[in-house]
Amino acid sequence: MATRTEFGLKKKDRDSYLELVIRFPLTSIKSEEHLAEAQAVIDRLLTEGQFDHGKEVYLDALSDLVGTYEDAYHAIEPASDADMLRHLLEAKGVTQAQLSKETGLAKSSLSEVLSGKKKFSRQMIRILADYFHVDKSVLAANL
Repeated sequence: MATRTEFGLKKKDRDSYLELVIRFPLTSIKSEEHLAEAQAVIDRLLTEGQFDHGKEVYLDALSDLVGTYEDAYHAIEPASDADMLRHLLEAKGVTQAQLSKETGLAKSSLSEVLSGKKKFSRQMIRILADYFHVDKSVLAANL
C-alpha cells in the first residue's frame, strides 16, 4: 500500500521529476567522472530556466548529492584570519586606519592580523562581527 506524504508531487511536477531521474538517476556520487556528469546536468538545468516544482525538487536533490561528495573529497579549508579581514575591509570599502578609528582596535593589532603574525582574539571577533554585521562564527573559524 502506497503512503502519501505532504512532500509528494502533483501529476505534472511528478512527470518532470521522473523524466529527469530517468535521464540521470539520483544516486550517491562515487567518482570524479560521476561528479563531472552531475555538474554538467546541473549546469544544463540552470541554463534552461523555467523551473516547475518537479525540476526544482530534482535539482535540489542532485545538488545535495554533489555537495556531499565535494565535502568528502574536495573540502575547502577555512580562510585565514588575514584573508577574512582583508575581504571584509574590501567589501565594506574601508581602510585599516578607518577600521581602527571606528572600532577602537589598535592599528598595530590589525596590522599583525593582516600580516599573518596574529590571529583574531575573542574580543576582536566580537568587535569585528558587530562592525561588519556578520555572525561571530564567520570570524571564529580558526579558533
